[in-house]
Amino acid sequence: MRTRIPVAISVVLVVVPLLVALAGPFIPVTAKPGLPYAPDGVLGTDGLGRDVLGLLLVGGRTALGMAFGAVVIAYLVGGLIGLVAASTRHRWLDEVLIRPLDVLLPLPSLLVISVVAVGWRASPLAITLAVAMVNVPTVARLVRAAALDAASSPVVEALRMQRESWVTIQLGYVGRAVIGPVAADLGTRITLAVFLVASVNFLGLGLSPTAADWAVSVSRNREGLLLQPWSVLAPALLLVSFTLGFNLLADRLVHRTRRLVTSTA
Repeated sequence: MRTRIPVAISVVLVVVPLLVALAGPFIPVTAKPGLPYAPDGVLGTDGLGRDVLGLLLVGGRTALGMAFGAVVIAYLVGGLIGLVAASTRHRWLDEVLIRPLDVLLPLPSLLVISVVAVGWRASPLAITLAVAMVNVPTVARLVRAAALDAASSPVVEALRMQRESWVTIQLGYVGRAVIGPVAADLGTRITLAVFLVASVNFLGLGLSPTAADWAVSVSRNREGLLLQPWSVLAPALLLVSFTLGFNLLADRLVHRTRRLVTSTA
């Protein structure tokens, strides 16, 4: 029973913001604009007189959507680079693929994303690609390190002699060696992406200041915290709930992965 309670709490912390982000846009809200920071409606109004509940229901699409999109792109690009680098028989190809990424690793992530966000202001696609770009180097190196032993194993050589395709070898055999480390890294990667997206939007370098995004709402209404606390606390709680819950789940996944590796060693 003791091990189930933390898991249940983590799931609730993650599911609630996800449900709001996914189902929120389909929930009709008929609240009319009112006075700034007024107690009208369920959660009152924000600094522009808009219903806070209505903003919460539509703000998760960007707050979480851009982060998930960035992680998917980072794994598709970085994972492919890592697999090719690990499986190639040419040393020069490995160097060409990995060394340019080493140049990007020391760059401050938030600085790179901020520069891109300023150049393409209020563009969710630009922010998503920027967050993906700063995650590609670490994902590529992670996948490469996890796939090296499997890619050079006798099983792979046997599959090559049987004229199996590169895709079949990488996804059918080598990919299984990468699943564990990638699964353990996934929780941290998504949490980091949410943090980066929220930071850029909170600093006013991303989406429009009138956007319904949760981080934008926190930034825009922080001066009215004492007048209408829910205009700040509600979106902030959803962001904190998701990141905290996902961190707890990721930590548990890491422990399970280590146990599986230890038991099979």
